[in-house]
Amino acid sequence: MKISKREALAWFEFFAQMPGDEPLGPKQQEIAWAVIRQIEIAAEARRQALAEQIPNLKTQGGRTLYTGPDEKFPRGCLSCLMGRGLNAIRRTNRCNLRCRFCYDFGEMEEQPPVGEGYFEIGGTKYTEEDIELLLSVHRKPGGVAYVYLEPFLEIEKYYGIIEKLHRAGIHQHLYTNGTLANETNLRELGEAGLDELRFNLGATDCADAVIGNIDLAKQYIPSVGIETPMTEEFAEGFDRKKRQIFSTGLDFINCAELHLNPNNIGNYAGENLYMYRHGYISPVWSRELTLRMMKTASEENWPFVVHDCSNRTKFARDMNLRSKEGGWFGDSAWSSEFEEIPFEAFLPVLEDPSFEFVEEREMPAGYRIGDAVY
Repeated sequence: MKISKREALAWFEFFAQMPGDEPLGPKQQEIAWAVIRQIEIAAEARRQALAEQIPNLKTQGGRTLYTGPDEKFPRGCLSCLMGRGLNAIRRTNRCNLRCRFCYDFGEMEEQPPVGEGYFEIGGTKYTEEDIELLLSVHRKPGGVAYVYLEPFLEIEKYYGIIEKLHRAGIHQHLYTNGTLANETNLRELGEAGLDELRFNLGATDCADAVIGNIDLAKQYIPSVGIETPMTEEFAEGFDRKKRQIFSTGLDFINCAELHLNPNNIGNYAGENLYMYRHGYISPVWSRELTLRMMKTASEENWPFVVHDCSNRTKFARDMNLRSKEGGWFGDSAWSSEFEEIPFEAFLPVLEDPSFEFVEEREMPAGYRIGDAVY
């Protein structure tokens, strides 16, 4: 069912005013999802137009887009998208920064600890001494990623497990905001066998010190890059520091489409938002920033990969993981982090005259404003 933008706005204004404990009826749900799909189609049309302007645009099996040298496409992303999936290893429940795009915004002090002496792997707690047993029982993963939250707050506790997994031939990458990196701990990580280090450069507005640490990391770790949510602040900061960033010799930039959840969505109130496949909610402009950067990268022949780590990419990631785990056809963990559609969050995009629906139709009888719709 198609719907006009005028009617879509009227219905979402109505739904936004409904009591939170009053569920939508079947016809109301049909209208709500029709509006969400209309917004999604319009956002995709805008991005398709941008993608068509990128010369030498490449793809990994139709699952993600990138520009730049094939050999520099991060192996961690290949494990995630094409391999047997990517296993997350969690330990550090603290961070030294407070970023407005963080999934844990406003709840940083409430993150539960993994437990002294433990790493969380696959939802189970393991000590470093358990790694040999784990490897002897389970099939070796294609890659692992150290996540949650800022590992460099206690980076010395990671060296041992990295060394053991390195000896087992497992590709490993780690995320950091880069503020606590130094020559000593970067050298230790390299000697332990870390394959890939990803700096969230947007967390510090492209700080000179962190750019310097990217340069330093390249001396000790085989693959070094940037992975940061694509925000307007990061795009502006990157443009200001472009020459410095290029001089580090980095291998890739993973441009993550900004993903909003109940913790951080309030920080982007008033922005044009859309929902991808009934799952992630993001600002319309986030992936558009990525595609514009990729166009410049391709036109200027940047010597590193610029990767479109979009909601579509993450959608493909979840399908790939379920497939490798033996899931049924169509099985995926893809879902929304919102229990209900946050109708008020979509009012700005419906009110924006510059955001046009691709196709509009009047609602059929029984679905129009003024009809008794349940």
